[in-house]
Amino acid sequence: MRNLITIYSRPGCHLCDVAEDVLIGLQGELDFDMEQISIVGDPELELKYGEEIPVIMIDGQRHAFYRIDPERFKASLAKHRQRQ
Repeated sequence: MRNLITIYSRPGCHLCDVAEDVLIGLQGELDFDMEQISIVGDPELELKYGEEIPVIMIDGQRHAFYRIDPERFKASLAKHRQRQ
């Protein structure tokens, strides 16, 4: 089963673009699916994530916000896969 990485973001967010680029760079090596969800227009998501975007989730579990560290992401994904 492939893991799903979700990025909660908003248009025009530079840190969101950087996080997406980092994840795209890791996607071929680590074999995961990725989706980006805009929080714009969703009051619940704006309240939950508005101050911390981008928020990166691994299979629905919060991994990081603001910035993504590639080595930390690799380690977290490996640990997550061990638990599956």
